Amino acid sequence: MLEELLHLDQEVFVYLNNLGSPTWDGFWMFMTNKWSSIPLYVLLLILALRSLGLKKTLLLLVSIALLITVSDQLSNFFKIGVGRLRPCYDPDLSGLIRLVKASCGGKFGYFSAHASNSFAIAIFFAHLFRKSYMILAWILILWALVVSYSRIYVGVHYPLDVLSGAIAGSFMGWLFFRLYVLTLNRLDL
Repeated sequence: MLEELLHLDQEVFVYLNNLGSPTWDGFWMFMTNKWSSIPLYVLLLILALRSLGLKKTLLLLVSIALLITVSDQLSNFFKIGVGRLRPCYDPDLSGLIRLVKASCGGKFGYFSAHASNSFAIAIFFAHLFRKSYMILAWILILWALVVSYSRIYVGVHYPLDVLSGAIAGSFMGWLFFRLYVLTLNRLDL
């Protein structure tokens, strides 16, 4: 059963990865670049300062730093523990995929840190701003989906790597938001 699932994952990956074209490569390379999200992060910081004030925003920054650290390191733990090759290293897929990036990255890819981190941020801030900036939640989830899909497009993650990362990141985003609220209440901020 697991072998069938992994084979289907490979087939879906090859199909989705080969939908790409040189016309769109620049856009997807931009979306997969971690630095391309800085304007979004600055906007979120400005909205947080406006909505929460300085003390709550400082606690928010600590919470986000911890969230990304945990999300990223959990992804690394699974990559090493599971040991699933990235598609760009899989000899069975040689010649069947488009590797858009100059390099493939680390040898193992389960689960995607890009997907996990982007969904963690999206879900955390979606909960934080759900009353004051409702549309922002949908924009953040769309952004996380695009960042996650970019990993398939550029050829470095299977769909299950991305889906697992999105689920793990969503859970961590929710959990760290709850911890942030709990801490605010305990500190009476």
